[in-house]
Amino acid sequence: MNNLVTIYGGSGFVGRYIAQRMAKEGWRVRVAVRHPNEALFVKPYGAVGQVEPVLCNIRNDASVRAAAKGADVVVNCVGLLVQSGKNRFDVVQAEGAGRIARIAQEEGVARMVHLSAIGADAQSKSKYARSKAQGEALVLASFPQAMILRPSVLFGNEDQFFNRFAAMSRMGPILPLVGAETLFQPAYVGDVAKAAGLGILGTAAGGIYELGGPEVASFRTLMQQMLVVIERKRLILNIPHFIARLMAFGFDALQLLSGGLIMNPAVTQDQLINLSKDNVVSPTAKGFGDLGISPATISAVLPEYMWQYRPSGQYAAIKGSAKNLR
Repeated sequence: MNNLVTIYGGSGFVGRYIAQRMAKEGWRVRVAVRHPNEALFVKPYGAVGQVEPVLCNIRNDASVRAAAKGADVVVNCVGLLVQSGKNRFDVVQAEGAGRIARIAQEEGVARMVHLSAIGADAQSKSKYARSKAQGEALVLASFPQAMILRPSVLFGNEDQFFNRFAAMSRMGPILPLVGAETLFQPAYVGDVAKAAGLGILGTAAGGIYELGGPEVASFRTLMQQMLVVIERKRLILNIPHFIARLMAFGFDALQLLSGGLIMNPAVTQDQLINLSKDNVVSPTAKGFGDLGISPATISAVLPEYMWQYRPSGQYAAIKGSAKNLR
């Protein structure tokens, strides 16, 4: 266990899967997070002392340097879906990514893997998309051969996509959506971690990879597929754009006026911009196929963790069988 990888944001959704994979590869794993006491669950991923959470704030040079020191490879998984307080898109996803890359290069780190997102665009009206593009540029300035992964919406046990809307489906007969006809190409988080693992090991070339699963479907279709799995019938209602804009403005204002105590529970104005564009792999981009990965289908993974949202939960299959008894 001589090789060491530092994973910034290693306790997050993608980071924990990468940490687990690299521990199985026999690497020492340093999980750099703001609250190490909340990341203790990563320690059993490996042998005693193999996986260790450490304190790190990517807004601080000394903190980032301490986490990078002695590492063979660094991975940046830090990202935001919603801005709050000091955690702004430009500070975290642009400046933070650049800081990690610059300091890792200064510390003699051999390779870097950076998690970005499909839709990263320096010319976008979305602050999220612009910051992702700026982060990529800053990473490449220090690590020209870095592996940059741009996944579509991610799914897996702890995702914030299917889990969120499955929970909403419990609340009533209507499932409201914003951008119901927008296309997505969901990628299984385990496959993205596998791609990152190839970059860490140095068995895959650097460059930008857009990662999408085998299915391209509208937001509405994905929710219909989810509803079948959780055995609930709901009317999917597409919220008109002008109403969604009013909602987003109101909730954003509430979050601002409350100082972040009340977070936007629905959709932000920035997310509305992104929802107006399809989130799919570009035809000319490198992807899973170039890495020799056959991505998992939604139908193969979704039932493994969506059962908890069924009306009968884990007993749904038993109840279904009981109905056939005479």
